Amino acid sequence: MTDRQLAVRRPRARWMWAVLALLVVAAGWWWFSDTKNNAAKGPPAGFVPTVPVKTEVARIEDLDIYLKGLGTVTAFNTVTVRSRVQGEIVSVQFKEGEQVKAGDLLAQIDPRSFQVSLSQALGMLQQDQAQYDNAKRDLERYKKLRKQDSIAPQLLDTQQALVQKFEGLIKSDQAAVDNARLQLDYTRITAPIAGRLGLRRVDAGNLVVANDPQGVVVITQTQPIAVVFTLAESDLPAVRKPMIDGQTLQVDAYDRADQMRLAQGTLVTVDNQIDVTTGTIKLKAQFSNENDALFPNQFVNVRMKVRTDKDVLTVPAGSLQQGNQGAFLYVVLPDDTAAVRQVKVGARSGDRVAILEGIAAGDRVVLEGTDRLRAGAKVRVIGAPGAAVSAPVGKPAK
Repeated sequence: MTDRQLAVRRPRARWMWAVLALLVVAAGWWWFSDTKNNAAKGPPAGFVPTVPVKTEVARIEDLDIYLKGLGTVTAFNTVTVRSRVQGEIVSVQFKEGEQVKAGDLLAQIDPRSFQVSLSQALGMLQQDQAQYDNAKRDLERYKKLRKQDSIAPQLLDTQQALVQKFEGLIKSDQAAVDNARLQLDYTRITAPIAGRLGLRRVDAGNLVVANDPQGVVVITQTQPIAVVFTLAESDLPAVRKPMIDGQTLQVDAYDRADQMRLAQGTLVTVDNQIDVTTGTIKLKAQFSNENDALFPNQFVNVRMKVRTDKDVLTVPAGSLQQGNQGAFLYVVLPDDTAAVRQVKVGARSGDRVAILEGIAAGDRVVLEGTDRLRAGAKVRVIGAPGAAVSAPVGKPAK
């Protein structure tokens, strides 16, 4: 490159650097001015932000106290129906899953061989009965002849022994007849208890043997039915007291999600010992189960009402907070500011909790929005302000 060309390019490079420097200065000035204007903006003097909250009024009401546990539905009786004799099943008289009563015919075994045995036993009984009657008549004649001293005493004794022998034979024959009738009766397989039938295990035409472990069908008593559930050993006094007083405790069975009540029953008994490995005790409740909502071996959630606390001050359980000094609540004062109230908590039932000390009936407690709330903060109540008070307000809880 010549010296003349270098001389021409140098002024152009200087001009480009000067333009670039002016652009950088202009950008910096604009950014500084915008930051300053934004810093000058802000809430007006004296502005205090409000916290939106949802409240509910503390009210006096009756509080039902429930104990909760996990239970298993258990049938009072379960029977595997088995044949007592061997034979071919000629008919099945039941439908799977239906309800049966005690004594209903379930299946019929071919009875012909048992009818033959019964006829044989009846014939033997009739034969021995005829011989017995003849021996008795001879005995009466021998007694008359002996009074006339016409026969030897030994002959009378022999005839009397023969009569006693036939009496024994008749008893044995009668037992054989009764046994044959019993075996014939066993060909009719009937339901020993009332309940719901399970799945059929034997079809018509099959040969069954006596006391086959498989059985013909299983009957489970479902009306009534029991639920065995567990509670912590610390809950035992609350259960024992009303039982000793003669009260009947109500028990509700809910589904696995603990949302829908399946059945309602009563407590039957409490186990006689506490499980030392779990610190729990077993209890049994009875349900009529008329709609078959409970099935054996089903898991259910159990709620048992043990008492009712009358006229107690209650708040929603969701409004209760925990701090270093214990339980507390946020209360909305008449000037719409928040205040902290340390409280003494009583019994809890569902979504309600009893408050023994700290607030009064009618106080507005904060249910939602406590995460941004502080004592003295201004609040803005949104939604429903709470339910109506069921007792005179202004009276502090004791």
